[in-house]
Amino acid sequence: MSLGELEAIIATADGAVVAFSGGVDSSLVAAVARRVLGERALAVTAVSPALADGELDGARSAAAAIGIAHRVVRTDELARAGYRRNGRDRCYHCKTELYDTLAALARAEGIPVLFSGANADDVGDWRPGLKAAAEHDVRHPLLEAGMGKGEVRALARELRIPSADKPASPCLASRIPYGTEVEPATLARIDAAEQALRALGYRELRVRHFGGTGRVELAADDLLRASTPAQRDAIVRAVRSAGYDDAQIDPEPFRSGSLNRMRTPLPLIAT
Repeated sequence: MSLGELEAIIATADGAVVAFSGGVDSSLVAAVARRVLGERALAVTAVSPALADGELDGARSAAAAIGIAHRVVRTDELARAGYRRNGRDRCYHCKTELYDTLAALARAEGIPVLFSGANADDVGDWRPGLKAAAEHDVRHPLLEAGMGKGEVRALARELRIPSADKPASPCLASRIPYGTEVEPATLARIDAAEQALRALGYRELRVRHFGGTGRVELAADDLLRASTPAQRDAIVRAVRSAGYDDAQIDPEPFRSGSLNRMRTPLPLIAT
């Protein structure tokens, strides 16, 4: 898929609000929308307790680099019982809240289309948020173009988008196993634990929440480093500093959406 083909898809809109996290997918959509639609393109970032610390600053920086107009809105998915209940359809309730908010903004601004950064790889995972998108007539230019993550990153590098190599950072609730209620204090604890681990130099990671235990998933390149006694002790201290009673390191490398593929915790390496 060429840049020209993606531009042609986006050009079919007479203006668009882009659901903008600042990650590579939404940044590519926003960058091309800015090229094609000019001032009729608006990037909007939603802020809630499920947004990790630093992500809003990253989104603002990415929008400034792209040159697209940027707004910040507040969403209140925690007010939705279906979201707090954290069943397998949690993302449906989250995205419904998001798209309700973005649709209201788009109507107020006279902008006819909502764009998301969903790409072709997203259809291979459990994505109930796509149902919410369909109910709000949200368009997915990358998905329409058949572009997977690798193609997205390659084109983002070509366009020198600053988030081209940024690791994915889904909402903090994605670290909580289905069936465990989503609470603000839990989201804050997960965020604090992940920030403490990033301070140790780990970049791509998740802290999965299992009650008083934080299970740490690290990228394959970091697992060897984390296996030394000094690093293992540092990881334990970092996770406990966030309020967890214990920390464990998953022996398998980090994989996005791992909680979608499990019903009970995997065997872990105790630390």
